Amino acid sequence: MGCSGCRVRFNFGKVLSKVSVFFTMVLIFTYFFYCLTGFCDSAPRTLYRQQALEYDVLDDHRRVLDDMRPPARLLPDAPSLRNRTVASFADAEQVDAPGQLPPLSDSSAPNNGMPVSNTFGTKRFPQAIIIGVKKGGTRALLEFLRIHPDVRAVGAEPHFFDRFYDRGLEWYRTLMPRTLDGQITMEKTPSYFVTKEAPGRLCTMNCQTKLIVVVRDPVTRAVSDYTQTLSKNPGLPSFQSLALKNSSTGLIDTTWSAVRIGLYAKHLENWLQHFPLSHFLFVSGERLVSDPAGEMGRVQDFLGLKRVVSDKHFYFNQTKGFPCLKKPEGSSRPRCLGKSKGRPHPNISSEVLQRLRDFYRPFNQRFYQMSGQDFGWE
Repeated sequence: MGCSGCRVRFNFGKVLSKVSVFFTMVLIFTYFFYCLTGFCDSAPRTLYRQQALEYDVLDDHRRVLDDMRPPARLLPDAPSLRNRTVASFADAEQVDAPGQLPPLSDSSAPNNGMPVSNTFGTKRFPQAIIIGVKKGGTRALLEFLRIHPDVRAVGAEPHFFDRFYDRGLEWYRTLMPRTLDGQITMEKTPSYFVTKEAPGRLCTMNCQTKLIVVVRDPVTRAVSDYTQTLSKNPGLPSFQSLALKNSSTGLIDTTWSAVRIGLYAKHLENWLQHFPLSHFLFVSGERLVSDPAGEMGRVQDFLGLKRVVSDKHFYFNQTKGFPCLKKPEGSSRPRCLGKSKGRPHPNISSEVLQRLRDFYRPFNQRFYQMSGQDFGWE
């Protein structure tokens, strides 16, 4: 009987040992399975965070490396590094939303939001600014320009000369990206063109600043402006009720911002009180769509840049009706503007549109004379 008890205890010990080995093998198998499927690499990465919709992480990495690049004199083969042509459609459309507040403090973080220490280059006031116009194609122009290795631009609209001027020029300068010698600092805020105080304020900073205005048929621009607002506020009154003071008389309501922005000649008169015409480049929003490479050639010449951005960078997206940047080397997909671009416009009566064309015609003719360009709007 004693021997029988020993046998039971011995068998129980063997079973317990086998169970322990079994669970150990399960744990080891689970660990290897998670590692092979990538879960072991899921630790938090605070240095890399996505700031906007449709933001390509590879483009993020390139811009950080770009920010951290030492000056040319420290590199043995600096010229080859400056020949990069990486497309970067960062900063999705929410950065254009009215009232978005830029950072309050001076930070060494680059524009893409990565808090990487950057001691190379200098934060300078912009030498060129895209000052207008809303819904004219300013976002597309900025993103096309950012392909150029000698252009460094703020992604979000600073709105310094219209909304945040009281924060001072030094605060404005801290928003700028760091640039090396030979690079151009840029920003774009389309509302500057229609802000009465903006020209004087900008001239106080630097009256030699180059100014780019992207213009578009004011009737089409007004409809596009209305479409954007309607997408955010579905209860908006009809386009006709906002555009006309009285439907029976057909008088246009110039107090409505969507109409007022299209009075390009009046806004330009205000700017010409502070800047000579030679400091302006007027970019056709229509040609930026139909011939982006040709229009970008004019922009690069105006900025004194080598013509790097060319036909090879673009393809036409039939679905969106806009040109997109071809897939850069190492990227997973081509770069197009956000979903908010290329929205279908609501149906508006041809009579209302014709009244708007008749209203804008003398202002357009005046603008052609002032700018020295005929944009061919009806």
